[in-house]
Order: sequence, then C-alpha cells, then structure tokens
Amino acid sequence: MKFVETRLPGAFIIELEPREDERGFFARTFCEWEFSAHELETRFVQCNLSLSRKKGTLRGLHFQQDPWAEVKLVRCVRGAIWDVIVDLRTDSATFGHHEAFELSAENRRALYVPRAFAHGFQTLTDNSEVFYQMGTRYVAEAAAGIRAEDPAMGIKWPMPVTEMSEKDRALPTLARVREQLFRDTPLQPVAEPAHPAGFKA
Repeated sequence: MKFVETRLPGAFIIELEPREDERGFFARTFCEWEFSAHELETRFVQCNLSLSRKKGTLRGLHFQQDPWAEVKLVRCVRGAIWDVIVDLRTDSATFGHHEAFELSAENRRALYVPRAFAHGFQTLTDNSEVFYQMGTRYVAEAAAGIRAEDPAMGIKWPMPVTEMSEKDRALPTLARVREQLFRDTPLQPVAEPAHPAGFKA
C-alpha cells in the first residue's frame, strides 16, 4: 500500500499496489503493521456499507463527539463519490479547513479520516456503494454534523444535489459548531447507550 498524506495532517489517501498476472490482480487493503508504522489506527470495531441510488446524493458532513470521536477508513466499492473531510481538531492549525477527493471502484483509493474530522460525500454515479471501517462504534447520542452547503465552508460540490436527508439539511453551520467546540460545550448530550445502536443515515 502507498500512504499519501493530505494537506490536513493525519489524513491519508491510501492507494493499492496490486500484483497483476493474466488472471487479474491481488492487493492488500489493510495491514496492521503498515498502518502502525504510519501511526494510524489499527483496530476497527465496526464496518458499514451505504448505497445511494441517485447520482448527486449528498450525505454529511458527520462526526461523533468525544469521547466517541471516530477514525474512518472509507472506500467506494461501486460507482464513484466526491469525498470531503473537514478538520475539527480544536488544537489544529488547519481547523475548519477541508479537502476533497474522488474515490471510486475504478481508482480503488481509500481515505483515512482521523478522529475529530467531519466527513461527507456526494455521489458521482447512480448506485454508488461506500464501505466504511470504523474505529469506534456508532453512538447515536454522540452523533453531530455540519451543514454541507454552508457557504462559509467554501466546499465546491461537483453537481446539483438530487437527494439529501432532512436531518442533514438541518445541521448547524461551521460557525455554530466552532462556537460550541471552543466553548467545550457538547453539541448534544453524550452518554453510553444501553445497547449497541443502529447505523447512521
């Protein structure tokens, strides 16, 4: 695997290094030793798969609050997406900055998303499927987000939005999230749930 650090320290694009022959190819998508050598998370406790039927669907931008801040390893296994991350680390020189990457079944890239980053994507094709490996399980009480179309974010989504949940449309602006984070005030109550929760939308 090839680890390419992005402009946001700690976030990596991970490219496969396939070994090919007349049958096709073989490649590793995860290696505990290689991830550890780059000081990345090596324990993933939950895996999720999302399907978006329509091109232009926008999901996000999502994150979980401490103590449930989550690492994500994201790849598109069918179709293509425009994947966006936003640095929300309060001690970071790049707080509020974002980067975007195309992930597709064709380029087979993965995106390593550190803790305290918001994440979201827009589908570039119909029937896009995204596979997530998660360093922390989903905790509904810790779920939070930023409005993906907040003009202050300056994110250039590649196409008009065709589908978006009402929950995502109602997310707060970056300014509101910044205010809460630097006040050290939870955006929502955070508590240990009585049993494992379901999946995020």
